Amino acid sequence: MGTLTTLTWLSRSALAADQQAIEATSSNVANQNTVGYTREVVAFTAQDAVSLGGTVGAATGVSTRVISQRDRILEQRLQQQTQTATASATRLTALSGAEAAFGLSSASGNASTTAIGSAIDSLFSSLTALSTNPSDTTTRSAVLTAAGTLASALNAASAQINSSSATLDGQIATAADQVNGYTSQIATLNAQITALSPNQDAGGLEDQRQQAIKQLSAILDVNQLTGSNNGLTLTTAGGAVLVSGSVALPLSTSTLLGHTQIVAGDPPQNITADLRGGLIGGAIAARDNDLPALGSSIDTLAFDLGTAVNAQNAAGVTASGSAGAAIFTLPATASGAAGTISVAATSPADLATAAAGEGVAGTTNALALAELGTANTVEGTTASGYFAGFLGQLGDTVSAATADNTARQAALTQAQTQRDSLSGVSLDEEAAALTQYQRSYEAAAKVLSIVNTLFAAALNLGEPTTVS
Repeated sequence: MGTLTTLTWLSRSALAADQQAIEATSSNVANQNTVGYTREVVAFTAQDAVSLGGTVGAATGVSTRVISQRDRILEQRLQQQTQTATASATRLTALSGAEAAFGLSSASGNASTTAIGSAIDSLFSSLTALSTNPSDTTTRSAVLTAAGTLASALNAASAQINSSSATLDGQIATAADQVNGYTSQIATLNAQITALSPNQDAGGLEDQRQQAIKQLSAILDVNQLTGSNNGLTLTTAGGAVLVSGSVALPLSTSTLLGHTQIVAGDPPQNITADLRGGLIGGAIAARDNDLPALGSSIDTLAFDLGTAVNAQNAAGVTASGSAGAAIFTLPATASGAAGTISVAATSPADLATAAAGEGVAGTTNALALAELGTANTVEGTTASGYFAGFLGQLGDTVSAATADNTARQAALTQAQTQRDSLSGVSLDEEAAALTQYQRSYEAAAKVLSIVNTLFAAALNLGEPTTVS
């Protein structure tokens, strides 16, 4: 009877274990398309054997434990690739917008077809025409019109750069609020997970936490440290704590020189310069490095070209016999010149076409003004050459950013594939497992049925009886 009782417990244990395995497999199938879901498997373990009178018997049953198929190294690699890919994509978007603002495209990269390039060419073409007919009022007016067009084109480019910078500022501030939402969620999940660990597998809660960390990684570069009872501590790349156990330390923002700054940690400190990954890192790189470099180059073009034209006009004599005045209004230094340059001359008569001492009908200074088109007036090169070189550098920067983003996205895809190969659900694998567990369940049920028949026979002293 003792052996039959053991068989009963063995079969019941097997039925319960197979039932749990079937339920875990069913959960996998049901959640195949659930974002962030981690496949669950059931680990079977033989229970302790029973020792009676020095004789060790067979195991008394089987115990099971549900285990999520999770590799923390793969999860962290996916998290890191998400950070770099998102930062790269954000920077590329900002650079592509700047490229479009200057009139560059994949179809055309010719400086002469852009607003600024065309305006430079038009200004010197009008000055060339002036040198052949300096007394013609219409020709003189055309010079001022071309100068105004150039100033407007430079103003527009500067305004576009400033607008892009302001847009990035807004994105950074919005993203900081999103970070606080995710860190609060992660801290709450931390508390729930540590309450269950290590006695239970908190698979569903861990899936939610890991998905929140992945979404956080798309915004900010974070480091992840595992603590006791499966708790996590999250810090920024510079070490500022975001989440410690069940406590979330929110980000805040401040303003420095008109730009949004990120403040974090306890005590709070400005961590903006430490951020490299995620949307915030990419936006900071574009706002603080790429766009200022573009603005500085356009400021140099506006200031040097305007200064050269003003100086040459001042060297000549107007039709009234007075010295030439400034054609362009410029700031004292190159900083901000592209945004503020304007036409100072109010009348075509302000153009000084004659050289000093040759009379008002002279054309020497008009020729000198026209020759500025081929003179090295901007950073040791011509204005057109400088702008063409600027556009070339911008195109190269965008191309490099595009190639970098392509590589980052490929690395992210590879990391996601590696993670899914372990943690993702394959319907073929689940179908095979379901068949295996079903057959095992049927076998255990058959054993229980046989034991039931044997019990009935034993209780009836071998007399045939019907077992219901």
